[in-house]
Amino acid sequence: MRLSLPLLLFSLLFCAVSLAADIRFIGSEQAINLRGGPGEDYPIVYRGIAPTTRLTVARTSDDGLWADVTADNGITGWIPTQVLVLELPEPPKPTTGAKAVPVAVPADAEATGQAPADPADTTELRNRIAACDTEFNTVAQELHQLKQVSGKAVQLDIDNRRLVEEQENLRSEVEMLQAENQRLVDKLHSEDFMNGSLAVLLGVIIALVAPRLVPQRRKTSSWT
Repeated sequence: MRLSLPLLLFSLLFCAVSLAADIRFIGSEQAINLRGGPGEDYPIVYRGIAPTTRLTVARTSDDGLWADVTADNGITGWIPTQVLVLELPEPPKPTTGAKAVPVAVPADAEATGQAPADPADTTELRNRIAACDTEFNTVAQELHQLKQVSGKAVQLDIDNRRLVEEQENLRSEVEMLQAENQRLVDKLHSEDFMNGSLAVLLGVIIALVAPRLVPQRRKTSSWT
């Protein structure tokens, strides 16, 4: 069965996109932080990306230790390549039969008048920490994307200036070529005028000299 041309083109395009997209997964058992560049000295742009997260690798650093990745939800940043795996890792199995570990209360708690921590207060504190992390990740991602856009804008400005300089140089070359062309045209016209003048002068000379060169017949006398 023969495939139609649009279907064939779509298949080739799909294969090309599939090959271009480098898909990886986070194989670490702990959450990983994304940074703004390939190194620990770059600021964190997203805190606590979960294990088994699907990522698309856009490029890697020159030393191959860091990868510029993008998550399916649009989160971008740099991550160590050692935590990336090709296949989706299996989620950790829940432990069965685990017993709650009693919290040890200090012996001098009653003496000092300090009450044990309230689970409700602990939950509220964790919720506040999670909210702070979410707000931090939002602001950090916006700042990271703004820096990327600013970097692209600076590069575009540099490219624009370079193109303007090249355009000015080309315009100068065109003006020089036009001036040279006009000089050649004027020279050609001058040569044509000189050639025409010489031709006219030569014609006049021939007209004046030619009759003298032709021998005149002697007039016959009636007496002879």
